[in-house]
Amino acid sequence: MKINVKYFASVREAVGTGQEVLELPENASTVGAVRSLLVSRGGVWEEALGEQRALRMACKQVMCGPETAVSEGAEVAFFPPVTGG
Repeated sequence: MKINVKYFASVREAVGTGQEVLELPENASTVGAVRSLLVSRGGVWEEALGEQRALRMACKQVMCGPETAVSEGAEVAFFPPVTGG
């Protein structure tokens, strides 16, 4: 299954791209599994997306948790939490 992955703010800066099309293996069917797959690339991917990082995630432009299922053509996004006032 192919999905579109988008990276925003400091995540985009760390990994060096704003988006990519990703072919998922059969066992990667949730947003959390997509994150783990990206982390397994190592290096800057592990630093930017690893479990030690507080990240927000969205699937189909709706905020979600790691258990959210992904489907063919879905857009999955990763970005840091936003603070401000």
